[in-house]
Amino acid sequence: MLKQRALGSQGLTVSELGLGCMGMSQSYGTAQERDERESIATLHRAIELGVTFFDTAEAYGPYANEELLARGLGSKRDDVIIATKFGFTFGDGRISGVDSRPQHVREAVEGSLRRLKTDRIDLLYQHRVDPNVPIEETVGAMRELVHAGKVRFLGLSEAGEANIRKAHAVHPISALQSEYSLWERNLEPKIIPLLRELGIGLVPFSPLGRGFLTGKVKRAEEYDESDFRRNDPRYQGENFDANMRAAGIVREIAARKGATPGQIALAWLLHKGNDVVPIPGTKRRSYLEQNVASADIALSRDEMQTLDEALSPENVAGPRYGAAQMAMVDR
Repeated sequence: MLKQRALGSQGLTVSELGLGCMGMSQSYGTAQERDERESIATLHRAIELGVTFFDTAEAYGPYANEELLARGLGSKRDDVIIATKFGFTFGDGRISGVDSRPQHVREAVEGSLRRLKTDRIDLLYQHRVDPNVPIEETVGAMRELVHAGKVRFLGLSEAGEANIRKAHAVHPISALQSEYSLWERNLEPKIIPLLRELGIGLVPFSPLGRGFLTGKVKRAEEYDESDFRRNDPRYQGENFDANMRAAGIVREIAARKGATPGQIALAWLLHKGNDVVPIPGTKRRSYLEQNVASADIALSRDEMQTLDEALSPENVAGPRYGAAQMAMVDR
């Protein structure tokens, strides 16, 4: 069974690995490859294995993923921690902009509560910082929802240093969700030290490099048009070749330890501190079971250093997002 970890200093405790639910509804694979029965079976199996932390957002679908999570959890809702996110507007079934005005925050949370079939959100994140709304106003509205009993703990996603400090001064932030993995280390110089200074936990999304670190990947052009990886710069052309070479050390260490490359990538994150709770995403029980087993893998100091160096930022080719998505990251 998975151990528990504290996220932040406000009393939020979750399993050391969570489950990212986005891929059950969008972004990875084709619609034909998504099977609601298998997704719900995966949610049930996660609970059996000790996963208590489930990550969704109104943007996933949009809306469909929260509804799926509610169907899957059913009577187990009170046994788990549900994290969801607000902050986007939608049109034609896709994200059309950002909106973190207080009124919109309140409306978004009411929608999430309905879809999740619950009376409270355990961890509410602002999905992306809205450059048009002072974060103090947004977090002020989030704080009101805590006082109203509709939200328990607050989080931010992809926020930068200045906004993390401003937000935390309004109401304690329990967690920052941001991309962090062996091949995406942008948080290490400044963000992680700040989180530890303030007592904020870290929830890495895409901890497997959008699947790249599992070793079971194809070039960008081999993925379906609807698959996120088709437009991922790190999956394209010479970047793909360079990144496969850099990730070779993950495969080597995995082979030596009788593990999968993905398990080594997750074990590396788990060794980065007890305030780090990765949320690998999957829609299949078999991959879930592999991911959970990574918690039992021990990496030596030398192995950690070898991995750190092999996939240091200068050895990873290509930006993590295209220009439009990078513009939404608050750095």
